[in-house]
Amino acid sequence: MTSQESQTTVCYRHPDRPTRLACSNCGRPICVECSNDAAVGQKCPECAAPEGRHRVVDARTIRRVDRHTTPITYLLIAINVIIFLLGALDVEIERRIITEGAQHPILVDQGEWWRVITATFLHGNVMHVAFNMWALWLFGPALERRYGSASFAALYLASGISGGMLYHLIGRDAYAVGASGAIFGLFGGLIAATFRQRHTLAGRAVFSQLLVLLAINLLIPFVVPNVAWEAHVGGLVAGLLIAGAWDNLPYGEKGSAVPRVVVALVVALIAIAAVIFV
Repeated sequence: MTSQESQTTVCYRHPDRPTRLACSNCGRPICVECSNDAAVGQKCPECAAPEGRHRVVDARTIRRVDRHTTPITYLLIAINVIIFLLGALDVEIERRIITEGAQHPILVDQGEWWRVITATFLHGNVMHVAFNMWALWLFGPALERRYGSASFAALYLASGISGGMLYHLIGRDAYAVGASGAIFGLFGGLIAATFRQRHTLAGRAVFSQLLVLLAINLLIPFVVPNVAWEAHVGGLVAGLLIAGAWDNLPYGEKGSAVPRVVVALVVALIAIAAVIFV
C-alpha cells in the first residue's frame, strides 16, 4: 500500500469506503450512505438521530450553546455594532472614523492600503449596519460550526479584503464602507459547502434557496444607489474559491484547521498585493 493510500480518509462506520464528506456537527468522516442532510452540510447517523420520542429544548440554552460554539460570529457583530454606536453618539468621532478608516482608491494609492481592511468594520447608517449584521448572524454560525472558528475568521477576513481589492481596482473615486464584501464571502462559502448535497432533495432545496437569495442581493445595486457592488462580487468570488478549496481538505483531524486558514490567508495576501502593486 502506498503512503497516499494509507492516508485516505474513510467513513468511520465503513472503513472500506473512501470519502471526502464529513459530519458538519462532530467532524467525523462519513460516506454517502451514512450522510443525513442538515440545514447546511450533512450529519452522521449519531448526530442526526433524535433523542427520545419527545424533546423539550430551552431557547436560552440554544443561545448559550450557540455563543459558545460560534464566538467569532458574535465577536464580529459586537465589534461592528460598537464602532457604529461610537460614531452615532459623537459627530466628531464619526467624522474621524470615516476619514481615517474608510476605503478610498486615491488614499489607498497613496500607501494607505490598510483601509481595505478597516473599511469592512465601518457602516454609513443604521440600515446598513443592521442588514449586514443580520446577515452575519444568519449565515455566520452555520459556517463557523462547520469549519471551526479559526477557519471562519480567516474566510471572513479574506472575503472582506478581496471585496475591497475589487472596489479599489474598478470602483469609483469615493469613500466606501461596510462589511458587505465579507458577508458575500459567507454567501459564497455556503454555496460551495452545499454544492455537493444538491443531488439530494433537502440539499437541492437549500442550494436553490441560497442561489435565489444571492440573486436578490446582487440585484440590489440596480435599485439602491451608491452601493459598492464591486465589493460584493469580490467577496463572493473569494468565498467560493476558498470554501471550494476547503472541500478537498480533511475534516476532524488534529491540525486540520491549519491548511484551511493558510488557504484563506493566501487569498487575502494576494488581494492585498493586488491593491498595493496593481
